[in-house]
Amino acid sequence: MAQSITFWLNNQKIETDEHAGRLVLDYLRKKRFLTGTKEGCKEGDCGACTILIGELRGEQVVYQPTTSCLVPLGEMHGRHVVSIEGLNLKEKLNPVQQAMVDRCGSQCGFCTPGFIVSMCWYVMSADEEPSLQGFQRAFSGNLCRCTGYTSINRASLDLVEDFGEGGRFEEIWGAGDRVGALCQAGLLPDYFSKMTERLAAIEPLDEERHDYTDVADYFVAGGTDLYVQVGEELPRSQIKVLNRHPEMKGVIRDDQAGHFQVGALTTFEEFGQHPDIQAIMPRMDHYLHLIASLQLRVRATLSGNILNASPIGDMSNLLLALDTTLVFHDGRRERQVAMKNFFTGYKTYDKEPDEIMTRLLIPIPHKDTRIHFEKVSKRTCLDIATVNSGAKLHIDDAGIIKEASLTVGGVAAVPLWLEKTQSFLEGRPMDADTVRQGLGVAHSEMSPISDVRGSAEYKRLLAHQLLSAQFTELYPERVSFDALMAG
Repeated sequence: MAQSITFWLNNQKIETDEHAGRLVLDYLRKKRFLTGTKEGCKEGDCGACTILIGELRGEQVVYQPTTSCLVPLGEMHGRHVVSIEGLNLKEKLNPVQQAMVDRCGSQCGFCTPGFIVSMCWYVMSADEEPSLQGFQRAFSGNLCRCTGYTSINRASLDLVEDFGEGGRFEEIWGAGDRVGALCQAGLLPDYFSKMTERLAAIEPLDEERHDYTDVADYFVAGGTDLYVQVGEELPRSQIKVLNRHPEMKGVIRDDQAGHFQVGALTTFEEFGQHPDIQAIMPRMDHYLHLIASLQLRVRATLSGNILNASPIGDMSNLLLALDTTLVFHDGRRERQVAMKNFFTGYKTYDKEPDEIMTRLLIPIPHKDTRIHFEKVSKRTCLDIATVNSGAKLHIDDAGIIKEASLTVGGVAAVPLWLEKTQSFLEGRPMDADTVRQGLGVAHSEMSPISDVRGSAEYKRLLAHQLLSAQFTELYPERVSFDALMAG
């Protein structure tokens, strides 16, 4: 018999036997009548349904802004769910609400709750000095169709002034326990200060163990793709919520084995913000911003992006360039597959039906290796790629290419690893002539087709430009754009 799902919703303890696959959005609106959380696109794109989800990590509750239209209720066991109503104070507006009122940040008002939740998260959790850019990153996944961003930016600037250096709330921003300081100052409901103890008192579910053999119709990870595809089926199906297995998360550097061991359920944000990953990819913050909004990055998992098997999967193309190996388990044995051999055709791959991807193995690159990611889409950020590309390049002291792992998405039925191009480049000098010849080899490996995102000719041109950029961005002292064009 299934155990009840137990969590805290704002200031109320919830114990429910609702189906684990029911969306948190539907539960909030239709069961609890908390209609401040709006239903917009129901695909994670608009942010109108943004909530905060708090998880106990050690002795601290860590909150993340999340689109509730992609989150299964079963994953909320032991969590703190905060809707817009849970951020209200009794006798006044909280600072974010007041700034939005003062600057007329709400027009039709439909998107406003999501903006306020995301901005409150930034005030509660940001580990940087307050800035307009920080607020903008926080609400990057919140869309305002009334074009009201100017007023919202002004409200953000007011908050930067209040919480920044010399501001009236400067001490609160610098407090070790900022959430506690906000509660003590009456700027956040007091119940937040009790959440560590409350969540610690919730017993884990029996199924939260090292077991991947359960029979299920669907295995749900981040849900950012599955709920878009078959969201109506999940509350009527037998599902397994994989995020109840924290052992399948995280990044561990194993110098003895020579690789990073990355849990399959590690999210884009967890992966990209890990200091070891940022050390080998210093521009990872920029890549993340191009790939998805914060609300989606805290949900989307590396394994989900790979198993979606889209030829234009952003993280898939980057991980493929990193020479990643995938590890699967079927309850009896473990099996490893090199990612470069994993994709066998459009949306097909080397995986058995009863296997679960448990982790990824990424070789620790040489200290002089340079890694880069490029992408072109209709919108600069937060959009599906037309063409994307990953690169891992290493040259020796003499300027000879020792490693050249390149990928291109959107020009084949699979995320394309340029095997022939790598063979051609390695052992040659890193200069404009080598790169021009290498680009010619790369074109021979591509077979783009025309679709809604562009013609085959356009995609081939984009691929040429992105691959050129890999070299000019990573080795500008050796390969300039002008030199490439001169040939």
